[in-house]
Amino acid sequence: MRSILVHADDEAASEGRLQVALDLARRFGGHVTLMIATPFQQFVSFDPFGGSYFAAEALAKAQADDLALEAGLAGRLEKEDVPWDIVVASGDIAGSLAATATLADLAVVSLPGDAKGAASPLLAGDLALAISTPVLALPQGTARLDPDAPAMVAWNGSAQAAAALRAAVPLLRDRAVTLVSVGGEEGAFPATDALRYLSRHDIHADLRTVSRGGKTAEERLEEEAAALGAGLIVMGAFGRGRLRETLFGGATHYLVTSGRFPLLLAH
Repeated sequence: MRSILVHADDEAASEGRLQVALDLARRFGGHVTLMIATPFQQFVSFDPFGGSYFAAEALAKAQADDLALEAGLAGRLEKEDVPWDIVVASGDIAGSLAATATLADLAVVSLPGDAKGAASPLLAGDLALAISTPVLALPQGTARLDPDAPAMVAWNGSAQAAAALRAAVPLLRDRAVTLVSVGGEEGAFPATDALRYLSRHDIHADLRTVSRGGKTAEERLEEEAAALGAGLIVMGAFGRGRLRETLFGGATHYLVTSGRFPLLLAH
């Protein structure tokens, strides 16, 4: 994980994202890229008769705010011992991050929590669907990612879960790892294959199969993560489809909107 992309804005959670990225860059000898994205299309409005109106004053303020944020972040990063750069984009946040993540090894964003920022509540999930790069989504208030805390892999045998597992290998080394299967779900790839794959990377994980007990799979996953004291959940993103989960619920939708644990997502 040598190239780490971070969503940067003026919200409180931005400092936590940056600190986690800096820690990972030091750990892996990497480079941090901060992305500031302000969707300037929000300053254009249309009337029912086909006319358009441009809020020039509001746009000028947004541009000035971005420049101030960029200067502040540059001053902050000049004191660090990690190589970095800052990119400013005028598109929507998810699209700008997706474009910049093409040659990144990891993208770092925040989970929404109770935050009222400009980013979509499903930013982490939307981004995981749009890019092949794994997405690290941090709960609000995260200051550090504990490299020694246990990790839980949500395993259902899907291609998405396998992709997330492969992407997470650098973050799973030197910590306790448990694969959790809810209800004995077995897709195309059984849990024993996942354990064998990890062992080839010198990661010796445990397997835990749990029943639903009248609860949803996502609720049971969160309960197991709490019981393990997990500092990271690894899971495939939207294995049942983005639209279906948005309409009817699902593990990804639940954990990216209501989750309390750092997530490593891949689709």
